[in-house]
Amino acid sequence: MAESFAADWLDLREPFDAAARAPSLAEALVAHLDAKARPRFLDLGAGSGSLTRWLGHFVGRAHSWVLADADPALMARAFDAMIEGAEALGWPATWPQKKALLLHAPTGAWRIEGILTDLARAPEGLPLAAVDAVTCSALCDLVSEAWLARLAAALARHRLPFYAALNVSGRERFTPPHPGDAWVARGFARDQRREKGFGGPALGPAAPAAIARAFAAAGYRVLRAPSDWIIPAAAGEMARELALGHAEAALRHERREAWRIEAWAAVRAAQAEAGRLSIRVPHQDLLCLPPI
Repeated sequence: MAESFAADWLDLREPFDAAARAPSLAEALVAHLDAKARPRFLDLGAGSGSLTRWLGHFVGRAHSWVLADADPALMARAFDAMIEGAEALGWPATWPQKKALLLHAPTGAWRIEGILTDLARAPEGLPLAAVDAVTCSALCDLVSEAWLARLAAALARHRLPFYAALNVSGRERFTPPHPGDAWVARGFARDQRREKGFGGPALGPAAPAAIARAFAAAGYRVLRAPSDWIIPAAAGEMARELALGHAEAALRHERREAWRIEAWAAVRAAQAEAGRLSIRVPHQDLLCLPPI
């Protein structure tokens, strides 16, 4: 079973994800689907539905989503959040069918349904023949190169575009600097590459290059754009959770230096709570378009 994430963490990071993603690639994906009267999207590792809520606003007409995830609690949270978001915008939300939610946006309804599936087995279990595009966010740095190759081959058979947002691409920068940064960075980098349930070492920051390589080999045109997380000092809760997450990951691999990492975590948590810690996390978005 592939790794999953807590709903509270996904909720906390959602506004930072939205601010980081590159609108230019979302617009290019929608333009590619211009001939589709009602485009159909499949979101892999949908979690609490963050990407759907962000990307759906770029479509500008009726469209549909299939949210694919292994966690039933996150799936339920995704539907609750969709309804809450629609109500905040004044959009009615209805269930004309038991399995599908309709959000009645002024530009056309969003139809949303979910499937519970272990993405480690992908493309097995995915309704690729019934969609027009496949998307994901913060997923591909967790997967293995073999998993990515299988997915690219399957999408190429169906001539489906692939939009992958928020792939980590390099070393994080914590400000102000601290003597323990190097120890934490080393342990965290090792953790990024450990096996995470997708049949081999995770790609980590090699994900953007691996995506581009796999899809270019299948004849796709690959577009890339930076999508760095920028966590300002004012976002203390996010900065604290991110720093503590880095420390926890580093401790899995740097036990001899545990005291250094624990001291670093204590300082970073105090800085975050005092509004004195800012963080930049490099990411890249990629859009892979099939040959015409």
